[in-house]
Amino acid sequence: MKLLRFGEAGEEKPGMLDADGHIRDLSGHIDDITGATLSSDALDKLRSVDPSSLPLVDAQTRIGACIGAVGKLIAIGLNYADHAAEANMALPEEPIVFFKATSSISGPDDPVEIPRGSTKSDWEVELGVVIGTRAKYVSEADALSHVAGYCIVNDVSERDFQLHRSGQWVKGKSHDTFAPMGPWLVTADEVADPQSLGMSLSVNGKTMQDGSTTTMHFSVATVIAHLSQFMTLHPGDVIATGTPPGVGMGQKPAVYLREGDEMVLSIEGLGEQRQTCIAARS
Repeated sequence: MKLLRFGEAGEEKPGMLDADGHIRDLSGHIDDITGATLSSDALDKLRSVDPSSLPLVDAQTRIGACIGAVGKLIAIGLNYADHAAEANMALPEEPIVFFKATSSISGPDDPVEIPRGSTKSDWEVELGVVIGTRAKYVSEADALSHVAGYCIVNDVSERDFQLHRSGQWVKGKSHDTFAPMGPWLVTADEVADPQSLGMSLSVNGKTMQDGSTTTMHFSVATVIAHLSQFMTLHPGDVIATGTPPGVGMGQKPAVYLREGDEMVLSIEGLGEQRQTCIAARS
């Protein structure tokens, strides 16, 4: 299944994508797409719904982040071998973990704000992992059983804030709109192998990132098992698992986002995002 949320920001309704790519309204069955609706039993009930029986949603309707009420947005740094080489940095011995503020989450096609004072706003296409069942001290062998589904996350970053403002990565990762998510959550049963997905990102029509999850240093299962040793992962938590090479910081010379720039992101089987950069709002 492909689940999504549609409507004005803060007023999204739950939806499902039908076989023809049309959005269908699920609000007659559930209130929202959140951790509470991601258990195996809850997803099985949604699978039993005939999409053609659901109201059709206007194709021009805004799509919101594919999951609401996210408790934790966890990110993994330097998790692709080829990205580490691009950054001229050694691969870490265990996952580098940081958080993005959940207030940074936005819809997949919403504008991305360039923060006030920004000189180095950057892009990162990433595989997002959405937790479906509570995970604490889980093994790597069991880790994927706790995944409800996958989505695209753009881990937008302000590199100067990230690297030069007292060493706190979260400062460069958490501006409003810095985590476009979606367009839809693809349930885990439709992703045969999360370690074999092509992914790309272009800026103003030029391909900047063209990679694959095959070059992840720590697999999705390894990341989940690792995180669960330090914190309980709850249904609805989202993990952004790192980015392949081609970020702006890695260009020679470096290239960063400016107002008016357009980013287009895609991951195999997970859809496409498209964002225009604007000046930060008050």
